[in-house]
Amino acid sequence: MKLSIIIPVYNEAAHISELLFYLLSSLKNPKDAEILVVDGGSTDGTQKVVAEFTTAHNVIALKSRKGRGAQMNFGATHAKSEVLYFLHADSYPPQFFDYYIQTAIEKSNLAGCFKMKFDHSHWWLQLAGWFTQFNVKFFRGGDQSLFIQKALFEKLNGYPETHAIFEDFNLIRKLYQNNQFTVIQHSITSSSRRYVENGIAQLQYHYWMLYLKKWFGASTDSLVTYYKKNIK
Repeated sequence: MKLSIIIPVYNEAAHISELLFYLLSSLKNPKDAEILVVDGGSTDGTQKVVAEFTTAHNVIALKSRKGRGAQMNFGATHAKSEVLYFLHADSYPPQFFDYYIQTAIEKSNLAGCFKMKFDHSHWWLQLAGWFTQFNVKFFRGGDQSLFIQKALFEKLNGYPETHAIFEDFNLIRKLYQNNQFTVIQHSITSSSRRYVENGIAQLQYHYWMLYLKKWFGASTDSLVTYYKKNIK
């Protein structure tokens, strides 16, 4: 199985090299994988850092307009593999993650994610991560990453590009509606830096408010306004 790992980035110069080194050392079959880093106009030298990987490794640097949905769709159009794996720049999948994805695909699970844990010992973050093991739509989020057969991704029209936040929500909803989602029972480790910066209780409250607003039909513009006002 060939795998295209797609990472949207914006001003990740301080972190992206660590992630790329980790991914390259964690692949079980590195010759069957490509890593596409899609930059949305970084101003901190991210593109220069990524360029250092493109000559010696199977890392491809791409540029697109800013917006996580647009960047991930752009990466998908350039992907050469039959399976896509979308990954946030501050999330670290388990060792041999490509093997686990291959195994899921071979069992006819055409899309899914890993369960998640945070890199923080706070009880609430540990509990939040624990719930992600269950294959329930409510517990899904982009930090858990997403693998999907490319043909299915194209059939569902990829990510919405007009959503400045919750770009994962619509695609994951479609996958659940089509009974095409599984949760691999190995943990991806997600950064807690945003919780630390905003305060764990405060950030969780604002996330809940955003989910409720989204659930009751709030417009994308109003969600973005709330996000920018309350979250760093």
